[in-house]
Amino acid sequence: MTILDTIVARKRDEIAARKAAISANDLRNMPLFDRSVNSARASILATDSTGIISEFKRKSPSKGIINDQVDVAETTRGYVAAGAAVLSVLTDEPFFGGTPADLQAARTANPHTPILRKDFVVDTYQLLEAKAWGADLVLLIASCLSPEQVRSLSEYAHELGMEVLLEVHDAEELQRSLCESVDLVGVNNRNLKTFVTDIDTSVQLAGLIPDQYVKVTESGLHDAATMVRLQEAGYQAFLIGEAFMKTDDPATALRQLVTDYKEQLVTSKNSHQIV
Repeated sequence: MTILDTIVARKRDEIAARKAAISANDLRNMPLFDRSVNSARASILATDSTGIISEFKRKSPSKGIINDQVDVAETTRGYVAAGAAVLSVLTDEPFFGGTPADLQAARTANPHTPILRKDFVVDTYQLLEAKAWGADLVLLIASCLSPEQVRSLSEYAHELGMEVLLEVHDAEELQRSLCESVDLVGVNNRNLKTFVTDIDTSVQLAGLIPDQYVKVTESGLHDAATMVRLQEAGYQAFLIGEAFMKTDDPATALRQLVTDYKEQLVTSKNSHQIV
């Protein structure tokens, strides 16, 4: 079994336990369930947007503990102040150290910022959880879902008022999984089966993603030069977590990256004009 197979198998057991503890009706009756959601698409496409989706992630299977010392409310609030267009919060506990309480804390601290529930979604029950915990959009990972599951889950997410980020890693996943009920398409530069990361994955797939979808590049983004390269390839959003979380002050790291990115965008634009 790959790491992804192990995570998904564990996730199904986790979902069964959650269903036994909290019913779907209980989730629908939670205070946050009927709130109006914030649009990640609109936030990313706004004229003054950085396009950065800043992630709160304590650990990962490939890196181990990244940062388990910072507070989720303080960190995500700092992310927004530093220019994050969207927040991403891990809710998988065994492999990534996240909890539902993390998402709820981020929601309370940032009522007007779109928040992605970052998890391995394989069941409609998880969409109800996401809405009840305060998420505005959900992640669907093509490598652990059939095309039919992507369609049904994304359609149900829309019924609940949430947006959908479809994550792919190669052309085959993109072609078989893309559907009209997806709002954003993310290319994960990290292969979830081997955890090898290659930025060229995003470069190669950029032109295959129709322009009706917001294009997101994920994983392995550590510097402004890489962001400019991917922006020029057609990406409008950048999901970044480890580069921030591995520092003592993730928000300050984001602020510096935003400054560097804006400067390099100007430099790149000027160099193209000269040519």
